[in-house]
Amino acid sequence: MNRKMRIVLPIVAGAAVLGSLAPLATAGDAPADAGAKASAAKADAGTKGAISRDTVIARAKTWLTAVDGHQVPYSQSKTFQGYRTDCSGYVSMALKYGKPGTNTVGLASSQFTSKIKVSQLQKGDLIIDANGSNTTRHVVIFESWANSAHSKYNAYEQRGSYGTDHSVRSYGIGSDEYDAYRPKKY
Repeated sequence: MNRKMRIVLPIVAGAAVLGSLAPLATAGDAPADAGAKASAAKADAGTKGAISRDTVIARAKTWLTAVDGHQVPYSQSKTFQGYRTDCSGYVSMALKYGKPGTNTVGLASSQFTSKIKVSQLQKGDLIIDANGSNTTRHVVIFESWANSAHSKYNAYEQRGSYGTDHSVRSYGIGSDEYDAYRPKKY
């Protein structure tokens, strides 16, 4: 008697558990395999609906006190509310992209953003370093200018060894690898 076997994969936190077949893409990894491409497609699912700049900032603020009054801890392999808890997962959450979120390289792509001049930054825009490796790439959410010279700004970010942060930054001001981007959801 010839029987067909069916394999059923369990669902955990909204994502299929694929073991070693398809590791979750980390902050800076470009989708390279079928599993990572599926994660990117899920993130892309959230690119369709518009969102207000105020909503992006309000969503970014939620992770500052989300874990017993403290910020969400940083990790490139863990999730919170279905989103990766690295910088790009955090930005994906704030912008309401599909879970678990796209990576930093994806956020800098024309699929999600358009490059703008630093002088054009508005609340909810992004400042991204999409170069290097998953340990050097980074993305922050611009909130407002911190001084009249426009040499520093207030930003929300998910940063290594710390977690969710709201602080004054100067990434992208001057000569570094950061560039300003406008999400296509506005």
